[in-house]
Amino acid sequence: MAASVQRPASSGSESDPRYANIDERKRKRMLSNRESARRSRMKKRKLMEDLGNEVSLLQKENSRLSKEINASTQRYIEMESANNLLRAEAMGLTERLRSLNSVLHIVEEVNGYAVEIPEIPDDPLLKSLVVAVPEANYGVSR
Repeated sequence: MAASVQRPASSGSESDPRYANIDERKRKRMLSNRESARRSRMKKRKLMEDLGNEVSLLQKENSRLSKEINASTQRYIEMESANNLLRAEAMGLTERLRSLNSVLHIVEEVNGYAVEIPEIPDDPLLKSLVVAVPEANYGVSR
């Protein structure tokens, strides 16, 4: 009984051949589990690294696209402003032509001269300008 008290409870395999096979399987399983855990940690580390790289690339792409959108928006605003100025100018010139035609009609009636009065073109663009400019008030005085 004294010999059994000295022997550790978990390690009876040193003297008993029945337990030697079990301890060897347990040791191999522990080594296998450690190796599997090491591979899992490495795989997770690699995945995190890859995801970090992807985040970095996506942030750069997002920044590039944002700059491109801002530049396009700025160009659009500039073009819209230029178009509004051209619309206002076209409306002013059309009104001036109408006014000059009116003067020519008066000269024709008063003096009896046959004056060639140019027609104001029935341009759909001018019609759209008349509608488009008043709706969009961009600081263009009329």
